[in-house]
Amino acid sequence: MTALEIAVTSAQGARTAYRCGADRVELCAALEVGGLTPSAGLLDTTLAGLAELASPVPDAGHPWQGVHVLIRPRPGDFVYDADDLATAAAEVRAVCRAGAQGVVVGALTGDGDVDTAALRLLADTARESAPQVTVTFHRAFDQVASVTHALAELLDLGVVDRVLTSGGKAAAGQAAGELAGLADQSAGRIEIMAGGGVRLDDIPALTAAGVDAIHLSAKRRVAGAGARVALGSGDDPGASFVTDAGQVSQAAAALGATGRLLIPSAG
Repeated sequence: MTALEIAVTSAQGARTAYRCGADRVELCAALEVGGLTPSAGLLDTTLAGLAELASPVPDAGHPWQGVHVLIRPRPGDFVYDADDLATAAAEVRAVCRAGAQGVVVGALTGDGDVDTAALRLLADTARESAPQVTVTFHRAFDQVASVTHALAELLDLGVVDRVLTSGGKAAAGQAAGELAGLADQSAGRIEIMAGGGVRLDDIPALTAAGVDAIHLSAKRRVAGAGARVALGSGDDPGASFVTDAGQVSQAAAALGATGRLLIPSAG
């Protein structure tokens, strides 16, 4: 079954995604700039909140795959200097030791290729800290000069479990053909996860393309309580986004999954 990953920015969002049938979450901050590494406090709160939930149906068809943490030390491009890379490695080490089930990383060279040395460092750091952790290459993949060449590099490197990609297009829904080509090229050696501007209506075409997973934020805007002084842009600087249960449930249903009936954890 095609897996469902939801990008969340809060502990409540992670619980909503779990209850409504997601297979895993990507935890991040600042989705408005494409996502940044979440704080240690947010990760701790998210893991603790999920630990209080338990499913009474162990064979529900989509076992929970946990919290996968975005590692992106700054906004902007993915060409990292020594300080950026040291920061990213420290963040990888910290989230793995805190209990994350996966890390989501990426780095590029100035020529638009995968920075294989940086990626190996981050992947090795993750698995030295938590041997069972999985590694996802994030949407830096869509900034490369050639997605097929980049995938070939990742296949040769052998340190990545999955790739999050819109097939090199602005939105994954525009790239069903490209995603099908990447899935064929990978041949199951690396999971191909379609993400980037995914709408619920896109899911049938994306699953037909043969991707292993679909990633979306499933968010809705919540009006703010008002702000006396604007601290950001937009017509409501106090507004925020939350994970929408209805969108997650619809995405899960489109992939053949259902929400989880919850009981308190015995632990």
